[in-house]
Amino acid sequence: MKAIDIHTHILPPEIPKFRDQFGYGGFIEYRCEAGGGGASCRHVDMYYDSGSFFRRVKPNVFDAKERLKECDACTVQLQVLSTVPVMFSYWAKPRDGHYVSQFLNDHLAKVISEHPARFLGLATVPMQDAKLAVKEAKRAKETLGLTGFQIGSNINQINLSDPQFFPFYEACEAMNAPIFVHPWDMMGKKEMPQYWLPWLVGMPAETSRAICSLIFGGVMSRFPKLRFAFAHGGGSFAMTHGRIAHGFQMRPDLCATECAENPDHFIGHFFVDSLVHDVETLRFIVQLFGASRVCLGSDYPFPLGETKPGELIRSGEFTKEVEEQLLTLSALEWLGIEALP
Repeated sequence: MKAIDIHTHILPPEIPKFRDQFGYGGFIEYRCEAGGGGASCRHVDMYYDSGSFFRRVKPNVFDAKERLKECDACTVQLQVLSTVPVMFSYWAKPRDGHYVSQFLNDHLAKVISEHPARFLGLATVPMQDAKLAVKEAKRAKETLGLTGFQIGSNINQINLSDPQFFPFYEACEAMNAPIFVHPWDMMGKKEMPQYWLPWLVGMPAETSRAICSLIFGGVMSRFPKLRFAFAHGGGSFAMTHGRIAHGFQMRPDLCATECAENPDHFIGHFFVDSLVHDVETLRFIVQLFGASRVCLGSDYPFPLGETKPGELIRSGEFTKEVEEQLLTLSALEWLGIEALP
C-alpha cells in the first residue's frame, strides 16, 4: 500500500550568507565536512551566523535522489516537502524575510518540477508582515505551483489567532490551500535548555498552544473551509483536550471571549499527523480525531522522526481500511487532491 508523508523537511544544498546581504545576523549558515555543496558532503553542520551550532544533517536533507531511495524502501509514494522551521526567519525585517521565503520556495518548486510524481510542496511565507505573506502565498501557489503552506506555532511569540494574520487565512481559504502548523521558537526554551527538553516538552506544548489559539481566537469559526494540519499528533492537545474543554465551560469569561463554541466542537475539523512514536497513542488519536483526520507524518529525515515512515501505522494494530485512511486517503483530503500524482 503506497503512502503519502505530509511531514518531511528539505533544505537547499547551498544558502546565501544572509548576514552579509542584509547587514545583520541571526541566520543559518552551512559548514560542509568535505567542502563543496551540501549534497556532496558526508554531513553538513548548520550554524547560526553568530557561530553557535544548531544541527548536523546528512545529505538526504538536500539530495532528492537519496530521499527517493529511502522513500521506495518504505513504500512512500509521495512526500510533502517543507522547509526546516529554523529557516522561517519571522524575526527578520519583513522585506528580508520575504526574500528568504522566495529563495526557499523557488528551491522547493525546482525539486518538485524534477520529480512531479513524488513530491508536493508547502511554501513558507513572511508571517511577520501580512501583506507580504499574502503576496508570497499567491506567488507560491499560482506561479510556482506549490500546494499549500507551512507556518510556525507562533509568530515572534504572537498567537496565531491574532487578527493581523487574518488576511493570510483569507487568502489560503480563497486558494483552497492547506496549512501545516509546525512547532518552533518553543516556550520555555531559555528556561529548560538541558536534556533536549525544548524538543521533548516544548514542542508538544507549542502545538497545543497553536490549536487552542486558533479555536479560542475564533479562527476556525471565522474560516471554516481552512484545512489545518498539526505536527506530532497535535502535540499535547489530545491528552489535555478534556482539561481544555472543562476550562472553557468553567471560565467562559476567560476562554469564551472570541468563540462561543466548546473546543470539543472542533475535534474532527482539523487534521494531525501520525508522529507519536507509540501505537497506543496513535490508536487514541485515531479514536479521538477520527481516522479521516490523521495523516502519515514522519518528520523525515530528522532524529525525532519515524525511522521507517509508516511503520507504526503498519504495525498490524489497525484494519486494512484504517491503514489506507491513515497512509493515503486522509492526506489526499487535507491536500485537496483526488489521487496520487
